[in-house]
Formats: sequence, structure tokens, C-alpha cells
Amino acid sequence: MKQTAPSHCYQSYNKAAFMERLLQYMDDIDDLIGMMGLVYEQLRRILATITTLAVLTISIGAGVQLAVWHPPVALATSLLLFVTLLYRSVTAPTNKPLRAI
Repeated sequence: MKQTAPSHCYQSYNKAAFMERLLQYMDDIDDLIGMMGLVYEQLRRILATITTLAVLTISIGAGVQLAVWHPPVALATSLLLFVTLLYRSVTAPTNKPLRAI
């Protein structure tokens, strides 16, 4: 006579298989969300690069246009920017520790 397993053994097997499938689905969903995050990050970087290039191009064009139409104003503006950069480079804190004299 053939012995069969009790019915409660099959129920525990079904629960374990269900939990395994559920964990696999959750892992797949997690991978999908991670992939979407990576795609979003690439799109954000591309958009930031395009925006930066557009602002840089517009700034250069505006500077050339100002230099052509109003040279004294362009000279004054460039001198103010240059002095500001010099002041900032002199007054900015350094990352290196000061030496004892």
C-alpha cells in the first residue's frame, strides 16, 4: 500500500512556494524602480548639461553684443567682474592649515 503525505504538508509547501514567488515579484519590482531611478538620473544630467550650455551661450552672446553696442559699459562691467574675482580669491578661506611663523 502506498503512503501519502498528510494534507497539512502540502499546505505548508504551498505557503512556502507562495512566499517565494511573492519575494521574487517584490525583488523584480525593486529592480524596476532602481532602473527607473538610473534612467531618471541620466535624463537629469543631460537636461542639466543642456541648460548649462544654453546659459553659457546666451551669456557669451550678451557679452559680445554689449561689447559691440556699448564698449565703455562692457569695459566697466568686465573690470567690475575682474575686481570681484580678485577680491574673492584673496578673501576666500583656504583648506590648508596655516604654518607657524
